[in-house]
Amino acid sequence: MLGNGVVGILSETTNKWERRVPLTPEHCARLLRGGSEKTGVNRIIVQPSTKRIHHDALYEDVGCEISEDLSECGLILGIKRPELSMILANRGYAFFSHTHKAQKENMPLLDKVLAEGATLFDYELITGDHGKRLLAFGKFAGRAGMLDFLGGLGERFLNLGFSTPFISLGASYMYSSWVAAKAAVIAAGEEIATMGLPSGICPLVFVFTGTGNVSQGAQEIFKLLPHTYVHPSQLPELFQKAKCSSLGRTSKRVFQVYGCVVTYQDMVEHKDPSKSFDKADYYAHPENYRPVFHEKIAPYTSVLVNCMYWERRFPRLLTTSQLHDLVRKGCPLVGISDITCDVGGSIEFVNQTTSIDSPFLKYDPSDESYHHSMEGNGIIFLAVDILPTEFAREASQHFSDILSQFAGILASSESLDTLPQHLKKACIVHSGAITSLYQYISRMRNSDTSDTSQIPQDSPAAEVKYTTLVSLTGHLFDKFLINEALDIIEGAGGSFHFVKCHVGQNSDAPSYSELEIGAHDKSTLDKIIDSLSSLANASDASVSTDNMVSLKVEKLIEKKHDTIGESTVLIIGAGRVCRPAVEFLTSAGHPSKKWLNSYLAKEPKEITSIHVIVASLFLKDAEEVIEGLPNSTAILLDVMNHENLSDYISRADVVISLLPPSCHVIIANTCIQFKKHLVTASYVDESMSKLDEAAKTAGISILCEMGLDPGIDHMMAMKMINETKARGGRIKSFFSYCGGLPSPDAANNPLAYKFSWSPIGAIRAGKNPATYLNGGDIVHVDGEKLYDSASRLRIPDYPAFALECLPNRDSMVFGDLYGIQNEASTIFRGTLRYEGFGKIMGTLAKIGFFNTEATSFMKKNERPTYRAFLLSLLEFQENLDESVMSEKLIYEKILSRGFCQEKEVAANTAKTIVFLGFLEEAEIPSSCQCSFDVSCLRFEERMTYSESEKDMVLLLHEVEAEFPNDGHTENHRAILLEFGRTEIGRKYTAMALTVGIPVAIGALLLLGRNIEAKGVLRPLLPEIYEPALEILEAYGIKLQEKIDQL
Repeated sequence: MLGNGVVGILSETTNKWERRVPLTPEHCARLLRGGSEKTGVNRIIVQPSTKRIHHDALYEDVGCEISEDLSECGLILGIKRPELSMILANRGYAFFSHTHKAQKENMPLLDKVLAEGATLFDYELITGDHGKRLLAFGKFAGRAGMLDFLGGLGERFLNLGFSTPFISLGASYMYSSWVAAKAAVIAAGEEIATMGLPSGICPLVFVFTGTGNVSQGAQEIFKLLPHTYVHPSQLPELFQKAKCSSLGRTSKRVFQVYGCVVTYQDMVEHKDPSKSFDKADYYAHPENYRPVFHEKIAPYTSVLVNCMYWERRFPRLLTTSQLHDLVRKGCPLVGISDITCDVGGSIEFVNQTTSIDSPFLKYDPSDESYHHSMEGNGIIFLAVDILPTEFAREASQHFSDILSQFAGILASSESLDTLPQHLKKACIVHSGAITSLYQYISRMRNSDTSDTSQIPQDSPAAEVKYTTLVSLTGHLFDKFLINEALDIIEGAGGSFHFVKCHVGQNSDAPSYSELEIGAHDKSTLDKIIDSLSSLANASDASVSTDNMVSLKVEKLIEKKHDTIGESTVLIIGAGRVCRPAVEFLTSAGHPSKKWLNSYLAKEPKEITSIHVIVASLFLKDAEEVIEGLPNSTAILLDVMNHENLSDYISRADVVISLLPPSCHVIIANTCIQFKKHLVTASYVDESMSKLDEAAKTAGISILCEMGLDPGIDHMMAMKMINETKARGGRIKSFFSYCGGLPSPDAANNPLAYKFSWSPIGAIRAGKNPATYLNGGDIVHVDGEKLYDSASRLRIPDYPAFALECLPNRDSMVFGDLYGIQNEASTIFRGTLRYEGFGKIMGTLAKIGFFNTEATSFMKKNERPTYRAFLLSLLEFQENLDESVMSEKLIYEKILSRGFCQEKEVAANTAKTIVFLGFLEEAEIPSSCQCSFDVSCLRFEERMTYSESEKDMVLLLHEVEAEFPNDGHTENHRAILLEFGRTEIGRKYTAMALTVGIPVAIGALLLLGRNIEAKGVLRPLLPEIYEPALEILEAYGIKLQEKIDQL
């Protein structure tokens, strides 16, 4: 079908805002009326769409056909990638596919094109003689991102008490045309020029990062305002002059804004003071440079317009901790327009996208919370990922102006040989086969050693004895030098595995790849390195930098024949627990971690390395987890996609699930199908218990409850109990207390508690009923009275800790699990909190803060404020004078309504209510439908850890044992106290460490074949808990044990 001259235009389905078109009606008319012999196009079929910027009738008027059926089209054009079902056999397609980077999340699309025998052209790869992309929307993204932000800036300033002309500006899509949008900005600029801006927000400095199309587009808008550009070095002087001129003159007006364009040389400096910035060296060796943007530019920035390309190997433009310091020092930063929309990227705290519907979020550094409201403290930011479509008409016209020049050539050419070079280079797949220039995609995918079952025994990869890590930087993909490098490796008989790969986003940005190169002997590896060095040296000597390649070789690693070799662990879930687990597993076999191997296989072999695949529904989360770690890969995975889940589980030796418990059974069933071991940190529930026989039949271990609580608590308990019984003792009582708490210096709110995860689960746990055995009597605690049952607790070893404990669910089952049900008269498991927590939470519960029933109050057309919500709960009059409403009034109401009897508790509860912000006039988000939702949101916003604060885990077991042989009684006490830590700039919570490390140890023991038991297991067997506790202690998580005779 390709080459029949019939062009199809897809209906865009990826986003409701996507209104752009690849060809406008005007250009369709020219192609059709010019005659097929001249233009190469004889028909154009347009899929119907009611949201396209040019409606169907306009296409019909110029001779296009309107039809859902594009089967007669040889060439089908779109903007964004279509749904897979829209790919037809033997057709040609052109759109932004993002497949040339070989990213796994885009490979299903590539596979579909290959399977259908189709042809794929990617707009991103169509470049001119200068090497720059011909088809791009960068300027329109810049224009829309800047204009949208100005309108939000006006609203933010108004909330800060300053009226500015920016308040009159709307979002880009609200204007009928680019001309109308410019006119609005010009009008705002004229008002600034005549009426001025308040001196309290001046000098108003807009800092633009980068000089590419995005930055140019943003500056087009900026230049419509009265402005002056300043060099980065002039910023301190500008602020000093403004400070001097405004002394004693609060009414002074400023009649212009300031712009400053910064590039990499303004953002970083060489760690060696004697060396100046060198762009090529920075791209090749970013580790030699330190960030200075937060020191030299950010202190003078009012608005940061982020337009630059960034990769994770480079220093961040602005980290969260740097922002905290800047705000503390009085930095004038009001907001950020992150036009690049690189979530969690160069600006660390921009951790989520915004939308055209709701383009702004506000980040409050004081408590690291995010808000949709423009009120209150914080920095606003915009991070919309589809900005060009806001100027859909002009963006489409620009795109169509260029695409129409060669659409006919694409439509009428059956063979690549007849295409001009710039179009031939943009063809990734032709007639179901990857073209020669893009063979590296298949090679990169085939190099994925996580699927060792696919490596033939006689292949170079199977015979690898020596490996080394090589980094290549340069124009690897746009100049296709990567193919040359891979030819060198394979031609010498070596193998390779892509560890990291970052493809430059434009012709000025080089790409970066890390490859693990392997060979069966050292001489072959040396030969490969020499050849790659020659490639790099040849490009260094070239006058032009077009073919630049730089090479860096890491230390040689020798693989031993008497080893098990590399094993693969698949971790599903990329939350905070994941990073410690990945670090632990990827360190196995490292020379400094040889102690691990003494706990592994009974055979005289060792695990030389473990490759960890981290899977997440959001690829960026997985990539962030593995950042800087060897032997690790990040993938996109939806566990509800059985085909993909099966694919990855089949490649692994052991699977770890860090997802919510409801997902474990799905993963467990797939592990049973492929006979793969599974580890989780969650409780064994009924659905998991039912898989016991199936797991035994499959010959696998499903090791559950391998975290902290449950997990380490089980292992400590079984060690203490079994050691006591081995000495002839009987257990009289068993107490177990565990809690995740703020470290004492971070317990700085009325509840002395903070959340490192969502508070929903923790608050719901406060309604769980509890049962325990006390002196032979069974005690039941109703869920509604759980907080009231909190009892004071002091630990002799740590007298400074003022603690309390709440009964934790059903303690009785642990008598059966631990084998003490027939001897212990007391069995109690409790949750630790700082003293006073239970009474405050109990009072809040009685007031109604945790009610889950939807109320008519929350369903009003107008969203209620937090203050109105509080007035409703305490049954105040809603029109109560705001000046009267106070902590004292809340305290009095709590007592008068009988929510508690103790004055001190009422006072502390009132303090908590005020601390949580329930006196604020901010609107409650529409996502909150009941009191519980509102309370959880406030807890999450106000009671999270700051960057500098640490959490703490405290686990205490007390066992009283009697020894009938001589009649004496002993008290055994075991304590684990672990604090969060910061290492090499990365924060680790104590909770993440004490959950992540045990699950990793569970996987390690299964890899080492220490665990012979099969089925659904808990860590109650000596073959599990003995080596696990030893490894924990060797890792640095130490258990203190003490025995006192009574």
